[in-house]
Order: sequence, then structure tokens, then C-alpha cells
Amino acid sequence: MSDSTMIWHNGTLKPWHEATVHVSTHALHYGSSVFEGERVYATPDGPQFFRLADHTRRLFASARVYGIDVGYDEAEIDTACREVVLASGLPSAYVRPLVFRGAGGLGVLPKDESAVEVAILALPWGSYHGDAREQGADVCVSSWNRAAPNTFPSWAKAGGNYLNSQLIAMEARRGGYAEGIALGCDGMLSEGAGENIFLVLNGTLVTPPTSAGVLVGITRDSVITLARSLGLRVEERELPREALYYAEEVFMCGTAAEITPVRSVDRMTVGKGGVGPITRALQEAFFGLFDGRTHDAWGWLSPVGDTGAASAAEARASLVEATA
Repeated sequence: MSDSTMIWHNGTLKPWHEATVHVSTHALHYGSSVFEGERVYATPDGPQFFRLADHTRRLFASARVYGIDVGYDEAEIDTACREVVLASGLPSAYVRPLVFRGAGGLGVLPKDESAVEVAILALPWGSYHGDAREQGADVCVSSWNRAAPNTFPSWAKAGGNYLNSQLIAMEARRGGYAEGIALGCDGMLSEGAGENIFLVLNGTLVTPPTSAGVLVGITRDSVITLARSLGLRVEERELPREALYYAEEVFMCGTAAEITPVRSVDRMTVGKGGVGPITRALQEAFFGLFDGRTHDAWGWLSPVGDTGAASAAEARASLVEATA
């Protein structure tokens, strides 16, 4: 990354190469971090965050589970997210707020509870699974399971949880698949390495419940809301592995993945192949939020900022000067 890429780090905007941490950082050794992934979309009304307040709320909830004091309030984090996008001059972006235990002793329990750092990155990021949004992704059921209940809290979006996701994703890639789907410790469907999953069974949209070791996804909630607004029947219930092979349609969703159809599971074609009609309708409703085709009845969009006549570059220059 070039120095024109700015990072908000502990209250200050810094060039990319200056946002550094010490090698004794607790999160490096023990995964003691919580984070969010957020999207900014280029809309007819300028760059807009999608559900920024909901992401920030979950960030603080995740930190609370692990006893991490963020050190800022939610409004301050929202403002910082906007600042770093403006400072980087991005019309659309993937934004990553990260809260982590910083430098200190090497014990599992951190010695200094105040040594918490906060960083926010904003990067250009297209479709997570490339052309799979139109063609569908080929996925597999992983041999790795999600953690059992009352082990790792799946509702918290914590860095350590994603070691399991890495195993699932690496196994899938070694097998020539775009992604892996994990089962829970009970053998029932859970989620993808970094996505929630939906199936269409007999015309009903079905997804595993939040008790199935899944992240309570904000895009997942958005899909359920959009589906019901389209008059679709939605169910959250336990699903066996074979439901993937019975389904007329399957898709994955998440901030990075957005809504990505699944073309095949374990090299078995899903339904008639391609993008099914319900998946397509949901894609159109979702992406329509960002080009004006779908009315934002839920207040999910919020502007990055009002720079008036100033260009993104001017906004970036003024912010950098203010924090110099």
C-alpha cells in the first residue's frame, strides 16, 4: 500500500506504513481482538455506509464478551470510520475497525487492561468471490467443524474464532473449491468459512439458527428482512448436511461476500445450476439499495460525509493537516 492509504490508529490518522504495533502485542499471541467488516457503496447520493451503526454496536458487544474496554464510545468509532474513508479518498470501500489487546506481558491474562489499541482500515475491495456473484461458486462441506456451544462464543466477531475459518478455507482451496461449508459439532449445517448460508427448499428460504455456531450476521439479517419484504417465506431451523443436495438454490452472504450464489456442493450441481430466481430477486433487492432501485425503508444507509464542493482529495488533505 502507498502512503496515500490512511489508517485511523488510536485516534490519529496515519499513513499506512506508520500504523505499527509491537511484537509483544497480546492479540498476536492469543487472538485477543474483535473486529468488524463494513462496506461503503458508491450511490447516486455519494458514498454511503451500509448499516454502520449496527456494525459498531456488534463491535462493542463482541468487546464486552471478552472484557475489552474499547476506550471510545460508539459515536466516536462511527465518526472515525467516516474520517478514514474520506482521508483515503475512496468512493467505495471495505472498512475494518479492529480493537485488540496491545503490547505487554506474555501471559494468557493481559497484565495491563488499559493496553487496548483501536485501528480502522479502509481499502478498495470488489466482489469477494470474483465472478461467482453471477456464475455461482463451487463449494464443499469441510471436514472441520464449528466449535461446540459454550466453547468459543460464535456471536462475538473475534479474531481467534477465525483460525477455524482458515482451516475450512484452506482445505476448500486445496480441493479446488471456492469455499468450505462447516457443520456444527452435532453434524448439522452451520456456516461458511466467512459467510452465513441460505437454502431454498420447496420455495421456502431456510437458514441455520443462530444457535448453530454461526455469527449473527448483519447481512444475514438484511437478507431475511429483504426476503420478507418480497413476500418470501423464511425459516430459521436446523438443517442436515443432505439439505444442501436437496436444495433448489443455495447462497452465501456476508459483508465481504455480499450475496454469492452456490453453483455446486461437493461437485453436485445445486438445483438447475446458475443463479436461481429467489437468489436473483434477493441480489436485485440488495444491490438495488445502492443504485436507487430499492427504497431504503430501514434506514440502513448513512453518508460517509458531506464535503460540499470539495473533492475527495481536498477532504483527505484537510484531515491529514488537522492530525499532523
